[in-house]
Amino acid sequence: MKKIILLLSINTFLFATNISDFICKDYCDQIINKQIYSVCYSYKYKGALSGWVTLYGDKVNSVNIKKRPRFYSEKTIPMKYRTKYKDYTGYGKLWNRGHFIVADADFDYDIKALRKAYAMTNIIPQAAKVNQKTWMKVEKYGRLLATKLGYINSISIAEYHDNKTIKNGVHIPTDLYRIYYNNDAGFEKCFHYKNVLNVDYKHDKLKQHEIDCSSIK
Repeated sequence: MKKIILLLSINTFLFATNISDFICKDYCDQIINKQIYSVCYSYKYKGALSGWVTLYGDKVNSVNIKKRPRFYSEKTIPMKYRTKYKDYTGYGKLWNRGHFIVADADFDYDIKALRKAYAMTNIIPQAAKVNQKTWMKVEKYGRLLATKLGYINSISIAEYHDNKTIKNGVHIPTDLYRIYYNNDAGFEKCFHYKNVLNVDYKHDKLKQHEIDCSSIK
């Protein structure tokens, strides 16, 4: 039994993953601490560069609060760099208010936690079909992992490779990444999505988005 425990502890060490493997906080103009998740915010792009959260299996999917809160601007960000609700046209066919670091379903076990998911710092312009169809699959997978493993660490990364914007100079990310890891289980998986309008969502599968984590470390 002692040998098995030793092997497991060595395995965990070998697979240890840290936020710093994927995120350099020096690039954050401001780190927004929402207590239960954090956002690395860019003044230039008026949106998240990245963010991180831990989802717990005994909380996700435990309750389903159906009434959704209102979106709100993050008051800790200087006014000229804030993203506002009215910068978006709504749940339309082009660019949606896309929950990025945490989904509302991640936090719908508690109304106070759920309100934190509706901060505009957690929102990016997401292509309608990505937001409504494909990105939802990787979010659901995270909750499944949390349930199976007890918890899952989640990192989200946005890349901006062009200067397309919606209103108020809010930039549209070109690429979205989601990293899941649990060092106790020696688990790590990474996913990549192109944030484009012409998505073939009918044939989309989660496995198609899985990538080698070393490509973004």
